[in-house]
Amino acid sequence: MFEKLDILAFGVHPDDVELGCSGTILASLAEGKKAGIIDLTRGELGTRGSAEIRSEEAANAAKVLQVTVRENLEMADGFFQNDENHQRKVIEAVRKYRPEIILCNSPEDRHPDHGRSAQLVEDAAFFGRIAENRNFCRRRKTAGMAAEICFSLYSGPFFTS
Repeated sequence: MFEKLDILAFGVHPDDVELGCSGTILASLAEGKKAGIIDLTRGELGTRGSAEIRSEEAANAAKVLQVTVRENLEMADGFFQNDENHQRKVIEAVRKYRPEIILCNSPEDRHPDHGRSAQLVEDAAFFGRIAENRNFCRRRKTAGMAAEICFSLYSGPFFTS
């Protein structure tokens, strides 16, 4: 059995979560919440460091942020799709950690991976939670937060202990 998390942040690339919502994660941890990070890709197409360097930086960031878990689903950077195969990977993570709040990249962004990953996470989160609770939340923006630029917030009491 895996530890239930209050917040699970999905980033399509290593460093997306740190750049987009690390302040939200730190503030939540200060309130006693448990948080985790899941990167969808290794960022292997990026021009600022290799996938190996980015993996090392992600591990170091997880220690600094003091998150409970950090995983990488190793989808192909730039080439993942919102299809059954990729949704199943996200569904598994959602069911494993049963978060109350899911953070992900913004659905509207100049980087094509960001919008595609947001839709992937939203769709998979719906299916990942449907077995537990058929009342899926409505999407809402995180008004007033810097994270609004890079992340959207999906929130609701989806799982019971």
